[in-house]
Amino acid sequence: MMIPKDILENQGLSTEALLTFYRKIESLNLAVNGFMLLQNGKVTAEFWREHYRKDCEQVLFSLSKSFTSIAIGIAWDEGYLGLDDQVVTYFPDKRPDAVSPYLEQMTIHHLLSMNTGHHANIYEAVVKQQDWVKAFLSLEVEHEPGGYYQYSTPATYMLSAILQRATGEGLVDFLMPRLFEPLGIPRPSWETCPLGIAAGGMGLSLSAESVANFGLMLLHKGSFEGRRIVSERYVELAAAEHSDNRKEGAPIDAAQGYGYQFHRCRRGSYRGDGAFGQLCFVSPQHNIVIVANCSFSSMRPLHTLLDLIYEQIIDQLDVNPPLTIIEGAALNLRFKRQFADLSSGASNTLLDWRKLNRSYKMADNPDGVEKIIVNLDDDELELGLLYRDGWKQSLPFQFSKPVEAKAVFWKDLSLHLQTVVTYAAWRDNATMQLFLYYIETPYVVDYTFRLDEASIDVQFDINVSMRLSSYRMSGSLEAG
Repeated sequence: MMIPKDILENQGLSTEALLTFYRKIESLNLAVNGFMLLQNGKVTAEFWREHYRKDCEQVLFSLSKSFTSIAIGIAWDEGYLGLDDQVVTYFPDKRPDAVSPYLEQMTIHHLLSMNTGHHANIYEAVVKQQDWVKAFLSLEVEHEPGGYYQYSTPATYMLSAILQRATGEGLVDFLMPRLFEPLGIPRPSWETCPLGIAAGGMGLSLSAESVANFGLMLLHKGSFEGRRIVSERYVELAAAEHSDNRKEGAPIDAAQGYGYQFHRCRRGSYRGDGAFGQLCFVSPQHNIVIVANCSFSSMRPLHTLLDLIYEQIIDQLDVNPPLTIIEGAALNLRFKRQFADLSSGASNTLLDWRKLNRSYKMADNPDGVEKIIVNLDDDELELGLLYRDGWKQSLPFQFSKPVEAKAVFWKDLSLHLQTVVTYAAWRDNATMQLFLYYIETPYVVDYTFRLDEASIDVQFDINVSMRLSSYRMSGSLEAG
């Protein structure tokens, strides 16, 4: 569903203010891959780094939580559940034999507001088990629910599990006719726990345009294009403060209170966000929605981006707009990639190796790569990877231009077949560098291959990740 466009000056913001915003993103080296600014329901500015695009699904990480919150709000509106319902009442078959008083007191409200009473992060203790609900209910609740804020992805998962128990439908099935279809969102993928329940707190993949429509629905207090999606009362509750997240030294927008799976921000704004800088920012006071997909190494740069949004966008509204209006299309800048540019057409300097088909037996390595096959035919390279568990994949490259293909790689919880853009170049007469941009995620993989007549040495690097890290592996040429 296309969102209408307009030029900035018609909505009270100057082109120069946006250009300054873009320049500061570049000067601060913020890895913002995509950005959309919506004012009064219209797109007034957007940009996408090369290969990233607004219609391509992006894994949202914890921004998924905000969608789960709205699912609970819809179920509340329809009478399937109550916000004060006790959590344990939904799982009589999974509750521990002895239910502690604090666990007994825990409600859906406490799950939504991240004040379940758990003292520390319980993520690892839950997700390492087969049954996440049973694991969650088995853990000690150290504080009385409602008085102690602890951000908890498993708490959001419990909302997904409760919704499935209450309605008989999983999150995606429940939301298709109630949220996704009315917002023009195709059926999305949402990763699940080992028992098949949508993860709730993570794992949803949506395009930036879809997230923008979600933001517009929130901005319009639960309505979208005249259709009521969720009650205005629930949106008010979701954006209100239910937990005190203020800590000394925290960024200003991490210390404004926490709502129902939304972070409160300055000046009445609020946001959903996810790992590495996925963002849906809503400012009712200024009638603004902002969507961003980023590859930040931590969440600190997200707060730098929020500072820029306030300084260069919100604070610049209606401030002496220039007489000369530049069409909004001029703001679709081609930002340089955040990583080395391998598209210069570097040629293969290994003249004796322009035709090469070699198989290397690899030593033990963290990825379980058992064999690497290098098939080189002048400008074209096919890289084969065979793994210990029998799984294999082939990746295409060209030395003169990028190649778009499909490959299996991680999203949030699991491996997925997804779009990848590959680059290849020779760095010297024995060193080949390969970059893989997995454009449905923040991930960019860098392989550096050192070749000689009898062996291969490989350095694996990734820009950001919660599960992978850099490593080296080596292998020897297989006979024949």
